[in-house]
Amino acid sequence: MRIAGIGCREGAPLAALTAALEAAEAVAGRAVAIATIAARAPEARALAEARRLPLRIVPVADVATPTQSPRILALHGTGSVAEAAALAAAGPGARILARRVASACGRATAAIAITEQSEDQP
Repeated sequence: MRIAGIGCREGAPLAALTAALEAAEAVAGRAVAIATIAARAPEARALAEARRLPLRIVPVADVATPTQSPRILALHGTGSVAEAAALAAAGPGARILARRVASACGRATAAIAITEQSEDQP
């Protein structure tokens, strides 16, 4: 199952989140759920509702990610909120299919992780 992790700045517009998600899906295929941290739930909820996908709120501190942002590490305890949220929501054994990609405006990021869990179990 493919889970899209979303990271963004507070108040990021839906268009930015959509653009980041579409860029990640172009690399890894369509996501079956959206994941993010509690602080970004309002922004991610709008995306999940627009895409008619379930939203998972997950903790990301100490989740190892391929991408490392010193700013995000200091704020959230992980190198990438998008990658960490995707991995945390996908569960044990998950791996990144699409590393963090940013929207053109830089206000949103998305990454996609995959797990062996069946596609019908979001």
